[in-house]
Amino acid sequence: MLLLLRRVATLRGARGLAGAPARRLSGAARRHEKKGLGEESTLRPLYMDVQATTPLDPRVLDSMLPYLMHYYGNPHSRTHAYGWESESAMERARQQVASLIGADPREIIFTSGATESNNLAIKGVARFYKSRKKHIITTQTEHKCVLDSCRYLEAEGFRVTYLPVKRNGLIDLKELEDALQPDTSLVSIMTVNNEIGVKQPISDIGQICSSRKVFFHTDAAQAVGKIPMDVNDMKIDLMSISGHKIYGPKGVGAIYIRRRPRVRLEPLQSGGGQERGMRSGTVPTPLAVGLGAACEVSQQEMEYDYKRISVLADRLITKIMTEIPDVVMNGDPEHHYPGCINLSFAYVEGESLLMALKDVALSSGSACTSASLEPSYVLRAIGTDEDLAHSSIRFGIGRFTTEEEVDYTVQKCIQHVKRLREMRFEPPGQQNPPLTLATTSSQVTGSTYGTIIENTPWNPGGRVLIRYCLLPRQLLNYLALQRGYMLRSVRRHPPR
Repeated sequence: MLLLLRRVATLRGARGLAGAPARRLSGAARRHEKKGLGEESTLRPLYMDVQATTPLDPRVLDSMLPYLMHYYGNPHSRTHAYGWESESAMERARQQVASLIGADPREIIFTSGATESNNLAIKGVARFYKSRKKHIITTQTEHKCVLDSCRYLEAEGFRVTYLPVKRNGLIDLKELEDALQPDTSLVSIMTVNNEIGVKQPISDIGQICSSRKVFFHTDAAQAVGKIPMDVNDMKIDLMSISGHKIYGPKGVGAIYIRRRPRVRLEPLQSGGGQERGMRSGTVPTPLAVGLGAACEVSQQEMEYDYKRISVLADRLITKIMTEIPDVVMNGDPEHHYPGCINLSFAYVEGESLLMALKDVALSSGSACTSASLEPSYVLRAIGTDEDLAHSSIRFGIGRFTTEEEVDYTVQKCIQHVKRLREMRFEPPGQQNPPLTLATTSSQVTGSTYGTIIENTPWNPGGRVLIRYCLLPRQLLNYLALQRGYMLRSVRRHPPR
């Protein structure tokens, strides 16, 4: 009960304070931070990154606690009450997941998350039917685990077609039809994109695949529990689900595998044959119970959550675009999940803006490739200019986001975008000679990488030109902002 009360306080405490929307840490958390970091901090940034993960709903935690403490039996033990109790809870969770997407409980297989589900769907189907079918279709804007699974299969001799998307992020259905071949075994297209929030026409895609007798898989991690999904109406054959995207626990997910007409796949791991032989390994009962409870809560509150999130999203977009010129919304504004907003702020480096917005937890559109200097592959796929791609920020609005948090985020965003734009443009007549700020050497074919040059150092700021640098973009921004400068540009290739 104490743990539950702390969780509720974390989610709901300190939200009514308009001037201080950040959440307070519990006493134990403060002591932990003090011990680990050498200083005590009582405030944390407010959370606006629900596409990365969502907080655990207190109702989900409440359902999990008994199976973390008292009902700890192995659900696959058939000889005593401990196993029977856990098995009953696991099957109830399976029913809850199935009910959310209109499936039969026997079609739900528990996994560790959507990444495993995507791997199992793509590799499993491709390998099972490889004697007759060696072609797969996906899109250029899929999650990295889908793209990497396809590249892995290409190394095994499969052919993969990566469909382009239009500038609004949607696929061209005619191109999909033209790409289908007699030996195509699978089409894998995500429902809601995790970076730009675009909703693909899943029902139309399912109809096309069904008419050509090709299996259709969708990564629905960002869609399940947020928008209505019915696997039969949409003619979906395989679907990936993640627990921590719908206010459930991390480390658990599920895959839907159609029984009629039956979809066959080759398991990725061997073992005791649990989950109908498709996913060996003991099912973690507390996590499965949490996933089931999260699905049940999402089903009950989906309509209310969607309307409320839509209002907050409109509020954020309208205020930012009214106050700041040259802001571009990435992705189709109509076919779009409102809780995922990706904006590009012209003339501002996205990572610099993230570091300035230290009171708000956000992510950049290039977060998946933050260790490199490349912009987001999703934004490149929709034809976004490279500078705009580097200036993108993703705002996530979820079930526990408040109006005060949205207003605070907008206020800070407007303030720092204007400041960073002022820093970017040097005043007329300032032509100070470049100064070397730092150098990191890496001898590769006789060339030195990593020269960071400070340009036009005037008070209160200037701009920084970074050439041939292999350091992560966040570190470069940190070095620049520590000295009051703005990251101007980065050349990705070393001198020849």
